[in-house]
Amino acid sequence: MDNKILNLILMKKLFLIAIALIISLSTNAQEKKQMTFQAEIANRSGDFITFFDSKNKEIKKIQVNKEGIFKDTMNVATGRYVFSDGNEFTIVYLKNGFDLKLKMDAKMFDESIVYTGKGAVENNFLAQNSLIEEQTNMETLLASTEADFLEGLNKKKADDLKRLENKKLDPVFVNLQKKNIDDNYNNIVKYYKQNYQANLAKSKMNNTMSPLFDYENQKGGSTKLEDLKGKYVYIDVWATWCGPCRAEIPALKKVEEKYQGKNIEFVSISVDVAKDHDKWKTFVSEKQLGGIQLFADKDWNSDFMKSYGVTSIPRFILIDPSGKVLKSDAARPSDPELQKVLDSLVN
Repeated sequence: MDNKILNLILMKKLFLIAIALIISLSTNAQEKKQMTFQAEIANRSGDFITFFDSKNKEIKKIQVNKEGIFKDTMNVATGRYVFSDGNEFTIVYLKNGFDLKLKMDAKMFDESIVYTGKGAVENNFLAQNSLIEEQTNMETLLASTEADFLEGLNKKKADDLKRLENKKLDPVFVNLQKKNIDDNYNNIVKYYKQNYQANLAKSKMNNTMSPLFDYENQKGGSTKLEDLKGKYVYIDVWATWCGPCRAEIPALKKVEEKYQGKNIEFVSISVDVAKDHDKWKTFVSEKQLGGIQLFADKDWNSDFMKSYGVTSIPRFILIDPSGKVLKSDAARPSDPELQKVLDSLVN
């Protein structure tokens, strides 16, 4: 075989190798411009899951099949996003090149989240961090003196930063989390200063006669505070859209069960807006909520809410059998302090 033919064969092989290399590089570049996200969701609450950016703008909506399984690709800017199934939400960290797999039970949303695959380390961190945040009693912290408030908040910030000391975490993720911690710290301090007078007003309501209410009862008719005279009354002010409120439901059910038959009534008052009235009734039924379930007449603008200075939820109030306020800002169900107080009153 002459040299000319050999050169042609060699050039052809080199050409084919070059084409294969170009295709490979093109494929890799394409893969780096997107990520995959797949999930298996038990007891799904809807037909879609949605991702939102930091400005609450929808960036991706994915249909979930009847088995609660989906898989899709996304082209994203590296950062923190909100993942929602329509009823609940959680924070996720997304980055092109990730191959993220999620498994969860929608009925135990935050508690059941487990990630695997590329990107799992950061997202499992966020899932655990969400549970820790729910256990932080911010209401008690915000109602404390300035010195105790700053001491508690500084400790929280130090604990949050310490949890980031994990060499496996993406450095970009760590920096984003540190910025989020700083932003949260500054916002909470700002909120505390803005609401200092309101917090003082809360404490001044203790040992005074409680404002009254007369609200629709989910089981029919209406219920007044006067109807409960002669019993202690523990009030939970909440809304169906409020994540921290829903997080207290399991603990509230346990407290209700423990004190069943005792001289105390558990009353949950929803401040959902009027257009979500049916959503409230459905939620109460589906979640099998106990106690007395009421719907405030004018949501946040109801006289009872304004009298108590309710500006954030969940909010808990404890009233004695005569109608006098024992705690205008009582411990939440997940706080062991609540059962200590109730044990001293009704046992």
